[in-house]
Amino acid sequence: MKLTTVTNVSVDGVTQGHRRIHAGTRSDAGAPERDGSGGFERFGWAPPLLDDEASTFISEAFQRADAFLFGRRTYEIFAGSWGAGMDPGNPVGDALNARPKYVASTTLNDPRWAGTTVLSGDVAGAIRELRAEPGGELQVWGSGTLIRWLLDHRLVDEIVMLTYPVVVGQGTRLFPTTGPDTGLELVDLRSTPNGLTIQTYRTTGRPRYETATT
Repeated sequence: MKLTTVTNVSVDGVTQGHRRIHAGTRSDAGAPERDGSGGFERFGWAPPLLDDEASTFISEAFQRADAFLFGRRTYEIFAGSWGAGMDPGNPVGDALNARPKYVASTTLNDPRWAGTTVLSGDVAGAIRELRAEPGGELQVWGSGTLIRWLLDHRLVDEIVMLTYPVVVGQGTRLFPTTGPDTGLELVDLRSTPNGLTIQTYRTTGRPRYETATT
């Protein structure tokens, strides 16, 4: 399976608070998920810009997943909504409830959502084994800290970004100020009536740099 990350992001790179969803802050060693509010105030910047075309893309993306991988915080949000029977018959919830779910966590011991496997210990090794299995996509939704950890370990095959036409001006960004360098190949690009752009990139290892000339 190829590991695909899917992220809602503002033009200035913010991922935090795109919806008004609150959950306790956790810190898991190995593959952490620590996106607490930290003074962030500008929640809910994505829904006013979400249109039918973007919603359809999101729904179809969920449906083509073979399995899902989450950080603990995002997992708990999804388990408390989709896993608790929110909006029955919704194709997003149907996909999440039907497919295997993996959580990168060293503190989650008793997951209540059916079909959940906790990855602890050698998380990178476990994810490499999942990527080696036959199938289509192992999808990561949300889980910003986990995504950055996956990029650090070069475990991401594709990056999907839904970029919203808004500058949030504060909050956690998808990519840190310093981190690994990653080459990308654009494999799909589309726009929606409300001005969202949806980019799909394939990772290509380290990027090439201009060589010095004399």
